[in-house]
Amino acid sequence: MPRFQPIPPLGHPPLWVRARALTLPGLTLLLAACTSVPLPPWTPPATRHPASPRVSPETSAQAAPAVVQVFPVASPAIIGALPTAPAGQFAPDSAAVAARFPAPSVIYNTPGLQAGRTTFTTQAEISAWLHDQTAAAARSAGIKAAVLSIGESQRGVPLEALILTSATSTDPTTLLAAGKPTVLLMGQQHGNEPAGSEALLVIARELAQGLLQPMLQNINVLIVPRANPDGAASNQRVTANGLDMNHDHLLLDTPEAQALARLTRDYQPTVVVDAHEYVVAGRFLQKFGALRKSDALLEYATAANLPEFLTKAAEEWYRRPLLAALKGQGLSTEWYYTTSMDLANKKVSMGNTWPDTSRNVNGLKNAVSLLIETRGVGIGRQHIQRRVHTHVTAITSVLNSTAQRASDLGQLRPYIEKELSAEACKGEAIVEAAPTPTQHELVMLDPVTGADKPITVDWNSTLVLQTLKARARPCGYWLSAGSTKAADRLRLLGVQVLRVVEPGSLLGDSYQETSRATDQDQEVRGAIASGNSIVKVQVSLARGVLDAPRGSYYVPLNQPLGNLAFAALEPDTQSSYFANHILDSLPSTVRVMTEPTIKLEELP
Repeated sequence: MPRFQPIPPLGHPPLWVRARALTLPGLTLLLAACTSVPLPPWTPPATRHPASPRVSPETSAQAAPAVVQVFPVASPAIIGALPTAPAGQFAPDSAAVAARFPAPSVIYNTPGLQAGRTTFTTQAEISAWLHDQTAAAARSAGIKAAVLSIGESQRGVPLEALILTSATSTDPTTLLAAGKPTVLLMGQQHGNEPAGSEALLVIARELAQGLLQPMLQNINVLIVPRANPDGAASNQRVTANGLDMNHDHLLLDTPEAQALARLTRDYQPTVVVDAHEYVVAGRFLQKFGALRKSDALLEYATAANLPEFLTKAAEEWYRRPLLAALKGQGLSTEWYYTTSMDLANKKVSMGNTWPDTSRNVNGLKNAVSLLIETRGVGIGRQHIQRRVHTHVTAITSVLNSTAQRASDLGQLRPYIEKELSAEACKGEAIVEAAPTPTQHELVMLDPVTGADKPITVDWNSTLVLQTLKARARPCGYWLSAGSTKAADRLRLLGVQVLRVVEPGSLLGDSYQETSRATDQDQEVRGAIASGNSIVKVQVSLARGVLDAPRGSYYVPLNQPLGNLAFAALEPDTQSSYFANHILDSLPSTVRVMTEPTIKLEELP
């Protein structure tokens, strides 16, 4: 146990609960005023130059950036015409409901979408498809592609990613040096959500040898079609050991989440897209007597302490063009939303604010992080062509926005990282935030007649967060020599962790436990990814001088991923390393409140 000598408090202000009731336009104006360093002008999309000769700008000033149309294309991935979708295959979905979702005018012809097929693309077929696209890309001058082995699932299934670029090599060092933004596209973190995976096979082919290939002059693209092959093989949401990997991106208890963490650490994508599907009926039918209607539910990162201009870019450069692209294909949209398993609780919430999902963790890695969900869970293969078409349309829009904004993104990312690094030792950071309660009209469907069924619901909005708990931002965190597991997880996330070379003293705040409880709430799912109960503590801070022995660790906050380290190491949240037993005791972490003068070294 390190020696910690308490000294009197230095007059820090008390913590308080703050709520900022800002409308979205008001928030946008606030964000625009929150910087003293000018950013690239936020040029209306219609005035942008196209990314390639195949991209033609929209004529309307309100339209999205021009979208490369990858349909219809007479290719092995996309051929022919599809007749109207058949009537529903599960009880609540009547023929009248099915008629609301006509098939697109083309067939997407991946292995799993072949006529007469009853199963989706297998993992072996995905691997063969990716290798075929690598071979096809090699026949195009100036295009490089490779299949990357990024790990194994819990049952030993290889996890693979496809990288496509116009750089001289596919290795991350070359791509980072070239300066073009990289887009990471991932699908099927939940094994029973196949449409995203099938759509990513289409996207892979069109980038390797089709109409999307010219975009590679402006961007690099990483594709992980299926992140959870074990779950896909069993048609279940979770991984082989029953964990929800989408809530494991901070703790990294699953090898599948670790594989994605290594990939993002090495390639540092500027944009991340997570392709999912949502439950059509289930508890929504039970609570509201209606089916969820939208072809696509959309949301970007909404965790506390996100860079303000990153949120602005996600909204203006990505979500708005996405809405226009989907509308142009006759596809409906809504914010992503969910509701609890408690049938008596009819509150509806946007995606959570916890730093555990891919959406929020990649946002805290300073990427534009987008969630795209199509209707699909519980309806088998019904409307599968429309579901895939929705993903293809949305992902194509994201790629197009990135290609058009490549130069702006190249300026935005360094600016954000410099600003975040400069925040160490200054001001406050949010420990815990909550959504803002409001009301919202959801347009759902009558399960018998198929008619629109507008429902006004109590709505938890994450577009504006209420600060429940905040405290002074430290300069960094000291971790005990026994905290190797936490240090390794942070490094896997890309966080810089240093080791103490020579013993010395640090001025810091230790955590003093004031109360404790445990929580087995299954709504939290990924926050208990370790399979253990969550340790919920309340703490106070005590200022003192810490003796830091050789071999202990220091995590500085003057680094681009400082906010991610903050999310992991403040102990009194349900997603923290302490709450989830990666750190075994409160004394193993101390908030360092002045820049350390002790000798430190980079870990190998």
